[in-house]
Amino acid sequence: MEWKNPEAFLLLIPLFLGLAWAYWKKEEKSSTLQVSSLKILRTIRPRLKARLVFLPQVLKAVGLIFVIVALARPQWPNTKIKKNIEGIDIVLALDVSDSMLIEDMKPLNRLESAKETIKQFVEKRTSDRIGLVVFAGESFTMVPPTLDYQLLLDRVKDITTARSAHIKDGTALGVALANAAGRLKDSQAKSRVIIFMTDGENNSGMIDPETGLEIALGYGLKIYSIGIGRDGPTRIPVFQKDFFGNKVKTYQPFESTVNEDLLGTMAKRSGGKYFRASREDSLAGVFEEIDRLEKTKVDVNKYTRWSELFQNYLKWGLFFYLLGAVLGATWLRRNP
Repeated sequence: MEWKNPEAFLLLIPLFLGLAWAYWKKEEKSSTLQVSSLKILRTIRPRLKARLVFLPQVLKAVGLIFVIVALARPQWPNTKIKKNIEGIDIVLALDVSDSMLIEDMKPLNRLESAKETIKQFVEKRTSDRIGLVVFAGESFTMVPPTLDYQLLLDRVKDITTARSAHIKDGTALGVALANAAGRLKDSQAKSRVIIFMTDGENNSGMIDPETGLEIALGYGLKIYSIGIGRDGPTRIPVFQKDFFGNKVKTYQPFESTVNEDLLGTMAKRSGGKYFRASREDSLAGVFEEIDRLEKTKVDVNKYTRWSELFQNYLKWGLFFYLLGAVLGATWLRRNP
């Protein structure tokens, strides 16, 4: 509760001063009677009317206090907050070629690092539709743009490499980019973003990367491209079964190369940004920067409606004052 006119409480000062002055004058004007002994008078009990002789003045004072409170205009705020949220539509395009199993990033390999970082990124968003596209030698949509983050997180857990998913291996960048763009072509969001993650060069697919980029640019999409892993000779794990049917992991030599020129061009021409994530913790840092760059716009409008409460105080003030006046003029009237 708040007070519209708190200065009205200053009226309590003259009210209490007036009551003190009236009491002092009453004592000064009181008549006296001298007697030789008070023993007899002490045996006489005053009647109820005598005990309540000051009640009219007290009721009037209480009434005036309530009136002063009413003049201070107590109010109760009823605040409503209206939020206008302008969400972002995002499609995550993730390379799941077998090279993503290379064990040069925590917690296990490139793929698991990407999955963990995507999980943390999704959990930070609140009002954005997010979709998921995976690709290797071909591309398909795991989740179209949605606000069902739990569904998205469940599908992220299910991501496996091309070999495990029994799809064509390779790196079809153009096909993946065209597929991701297709997921956003009908979006009505003002900001539409593709986060494109790969650790290789284009070596497969019916659509070349330049054509895929033109499709994305035609829809007015922004691309954040991420090159994952280190370049150079490395080893790729291969899982096979031994004579007894047990799963055995071996390694094969592999030359890892990220086409930074292509990824940089994709980002620059679309108004996005290119990142390189080659260390264990750098992929998380990349997504944190993207999270800062692509913030959901929230406009907050605050409305406050004040409810007046002075009416009840005024009613009680008038009631007590009139009650005191009536009692003082009738039953508790004091004769001169």
